[in-house]
Amino acid sequence: MKREDLVVTPMGVRFMGRRFACTLGRGGVVPAARKREGDGATPAGVHRLVGMLYRPDRMARPADWALPIGPSDLWSDDPRDEDYNLMVRAPHGFSHERLRRADPMYDLILITDWNWPHADPGRGSAIFIHQWRRPGAPTAGCVALSRRALHWIAPRITLQTRLVIRL
Repeated sequence: MKREDLVVTPMGVRFMGRRFACTLGRGGVVPAARKREGDGATPAGVHRLVGMLYRPDRMARPADWALPIGPSDLWSDDPRDEDYNLMVRAPHGFSHERLRRADPMYDLILITDWNWPHADPGRGSAIFIHQWRRPGAPTAGCVALSRRALHWIAPRITLQTRLVIRL
């Protein structure tokens, strides 16, 4: 592992010599082969960070390569959709997550390459790093951090940074 990797440990996320509390999926950490849509599990493995999204109405751009989240931006989570596990725009006729939320959970999103860009239907979607609801509150499969931690990490990551999750 490299110093610039985000490494999930039982003690939290380790990054650049620091440790940050985090929460994971309500279904625990599962081997990648067992990950399924809607299981609430966080997939084990080494995942690349392939994108960063942010709410420009709530924060400054965290990195040069971050893209703004617009009012109609969604993420498809419907295995029947040909755009499954991709960002789409409203109106969208399939099940999806709204990226522009009323709460701050998706004000800053780091996108992983889990089941992306050529998704296997039903293997899971939208495995992000985002702000937690509160300490200890599980996610639907993502890695979640405090707002302060996420805002410290975001400008320091690069496209070489990996998310390492072990069982």
